[in-house]
Order: sequence, then C-alpha cells, then structure tokens
Amino acid sequence: MSTTTPLAMHMSDGIINAPTSALFGVVAIVGLAFCTWRARTDLDEKTVPMAGLVAAFIFAVQMINFPVLPGVSGHLLGGALAAILVGPYTGALCIAIVLVVQSLLFADGGVTALGANVTNMALISTFVGYGVAVLGRRLVYSRTSSPGALGGIAFVAALCGTVAAATGFVIEYAIGGAASTSLGAVAAYMWGTHVLIGAGEGLITAVTVMAVARARPDLVHLLRNAPRPAAARRTGVPA
Repeated sequence: MSTTTPLAMHMSDGIINAPTSALFGVVAIVGLAFCTWRARTDLDEKTVPMAGLVAAFIFAVQMINFPVLPGVSGHLLGGALAAILVGPYTGALCIAIVLVVQSLLFADGGVTALGANVTNMALISTFVGYGVAVLGRRLVYSRTSSPGALGGIAFVAALCGTVAAATGFVIEYAIGGAASTSLGAVAAYMWGTHVLIGAGEGLITAVTVMAVARARPDLVHLLRNAPRPAAARRTGVPA
C-alpha cells in the first residue's frame, strides 16, 4: 500500500528498528526455505508455467493503485490469489520474488524492511488466505460448485489475508516501531484502511479466480481433490 503517511503495508526503511528488521528477516528466510522445500511436491508441468504467469500478473497489478481514503491508495497484495491458483508454498515464493524485485530494482519497499514485507505479504497473507479458502471449499464448495460460490470464497480469502497481513505489520510495529506514531493509532489506521483495501483485493481475486476456473479448472490448485458437491455425489455425476 502506498500512502502519504509513513505507515504503510509495503513499508520503507526506518519504520521499524534494526533489531526488529533483522528478526523478521530471519523469519522470512526460514519461512521461504520451508516453502521452497515443500513446493517441490507441488511443481509439475502445469504449476511451473502457471506460477510464472501468477508472479507476472501480481507484479503488474501491484503497480496499479486504487484510492481508499484521501491521501491513501492501495494495491493488490496477491497472497490469496497466488495460493488459490498455485498453492500456498509456491504462491508465497511468487509473492516473495515480486517483493524482492520491487525493492531492489524499483525502490518500492525498503531493503532493510524486506524481511518484514515478505513476512507480511508473502507468508502471512498467503497462508491465511489459503486457509480461509480451504475452509470455504469444505463448507461451501462441497455443496455447490457454482462460479459464484468460488468467487465468494476467493473474495473472503483475499479480504482475510489482507487484514492478517496488516495485523503482522501492527505486531512488528509493537515490537520495534521507530516512528513517533502511537501503537493505537497505527493499529486503528492499518485495520481500518486494510478492510477497504481487502474489499478491493477480494473483488480482483474473485474475478481472476473465476475467469481461470471457467477456462481451465484443472489449473486452480484449490479445486484439485476438492470434495464434489452433494448433489453430484447423490447422482454420480462428476462435479
């Protein structure tokens, strides 16, 4: 998120102190190492090109900001979208690559804050979004496989992932915030604006996931091994 205030999801250098930056740098490295190890089982002839397309799409869409409040704009985080399409482990790696390129080549996000940004947007957003999507698949998609149901699941997953990422920022700021703004003000600002940003993210995620599912449902990771709708199980018709 970009904003005229120094408090942003895509944080720059100096918002959290050096020890906190180092701590979450380690968290990011360990998390990405684990994702790299687990992603090996997910990567196949379908997932590899899809992961490249997802990373390129998220990179492009993150360059487009939409207004949230006066002086505040937001952009797609992409965690839930990546997780739904290519799985949480590969999805987290896709987001991390985008964040590294943005930080090193476009100065979008501080280098010292890169670990915190990866933790929030690549790890927290992706895994929370995927967890919500899996829960929605079990509760909703097992009863109906309509495009609207899948879109609703994607919307809620993206919204929850965005708010969770904002919560990660609040925790980091509570541990070692270097700005003069109070923790209460930071929390209220982050949660308030990111509910709105999450709604925009949810709409983009829902539309994108439904479009891919209509054209190539076999490319949607969330739908692999998904339980068939109850009506299909009763009639024996494939979902």
